[in-house]
Amino acid sequence: MTDVAEIQEYLTQLAPPDLAESWDNVGLLTGDPAQPVSRILTCLTLTPDVAAEAIAEKADLIISHHPILFRPVQQITSNSVEGKMLLALIQANISVYSPHTSYDSAEQGINWQLAQLLGLEEVGVLRPLNPSAESSQPEQGAGRFGTLPAEFTLAQVNQLIKQALKIDALQFVGDPGLKIKRIGIACGAAAEFLRDAHRHDCQALLTGEARFHACLEARALGMALILPGHYATERPAMEQMAELLQQKFSQLTIWASQKETDPLQWDCEAE
Repeated sequence: MTDVAEIQEYLTQLAPPDLAESWDNVGLLTGDPAQPVSRILTCLTLTPDVAAEAIAEKADLIISHHPILFRPVQQITSNSVEGKMLLALIQANISVYSPHTSYDSAEQGINWQLAQLLGLEEVGVLRPLNPSAESSQPEQGAGRFGTLPAEFTLAQVNQLIKQALKIDALQFVGDPGLKIKRIGIACGAAAEFLRDAHRHDCQALLTGEARFHACLEARALGMALILPGHYATERPAMEQMAELLQQKFSQLTIWASQKETDPLQWDCEAE
């Protein structure tokens, strides 16, 4: 019988916790490592509708990219949305594991997967974990950058990203005619990697979302900032995780949440 501890061991190999950012909260967040597991649900964010799906489908383990209990809590009661959800999961004996930034930065994690989707070559790490260390092991750290197979305009890169992520629209900063050959990648909300991308001679940074002042900074640097959305840059990797887990644990039932959706919508209707 497969238990939570066995799944946890695999996940720590896939996304080593020591790659997580210092502020993050990764690993097994609720549950018993000895609990048997036969059904696993993966999701980007554990929300009440996703929790209800897990309970209805009798999941034993949820792997949520974004952590629950991200900040220290003093109470878990039904008086808050998160507390009510956590109590329901605990009562249903459902464990929760979060890989978060360790999965972002893993050797074949989210940023690497995005680089592959875009067909980038000569892929490197934007922010190395040990920049001065010499090792025969692959370079580790946060973010990725790489070279496009040919030089494209920003408008063409935007279309490439929309096709790769299967989205209809995105936001961007920069002249649509800007020539782009090298691009940085930092999934989620990671515009703080803008200067790292600039140091690596990238003409653009792809991240999910950014604050207004980060957009101004990109413009001041003469760089493009491409923003397809937080959900769009990370949810596909949780679908990929479900597939990887299914390959490893073929005897289990594993699926990406069917209820989860992007909370942001675009009004594209013509006036």
